[in-house]
Amino acid sequence: MLVIRGTKKVLDRIPNVPRSVDADRSTTRLGDWYVNVLFWKPQVALFVSETTLLPVLVPFAPAATLLDRFPTALLANLQAHEVPRTFTDAELDEMHERRLTKTANRSVVGVMNEFRFLGEIYFHEDGETDLVALSMRLADTPCSPLYTRHISPDHELAALVASNPS
Repeated sequence: MLVIRGTKKVLDRIPNVPRSVDADRSTTRLGDWYVNVLFWKPQVALFVSETTLLPVLVPFAPAATLLDRFPTALLANLQAHEVPRTFTDAELDEMHERRLTKTANRSVVGVMNEFRFLGEIYFHEDGETDLVALSMRLADTPCSPLYTRHISPDHELAALVASNPS
């Protein structure tokens, strides 16, 4: 099961999906995912893994299918990070059942705000419009919750995969 923890902006825009209770946890190795909507033109959803802080950007519209489109976007990002297929297949197998609930970790929400700020710079000022490339660029950002481990989401992901690739 995949638990996606959305901000109020997201929860208000995706009303007809199964809701999770606070005790639910994802069965994926990347853990729960947090999501916020970025009001760019066009609007973009920013997903962040609670475990690795890996960012994944997905077109927000149509909002009703956002959670169904997320696994495909995640796969594209994991392939860009050269994650072994055994890991990606196992991760996607656990994502058939998806639940949405409110955010629960203020630290992850803070990291999402930093990614939003940097993403706006990369998107608007640098002209980076490829969402996978932009996600990769954000994944290289040092994040304070990772300072005692692997510093940035891309290195945290590599360490997680290396610890057990299947």
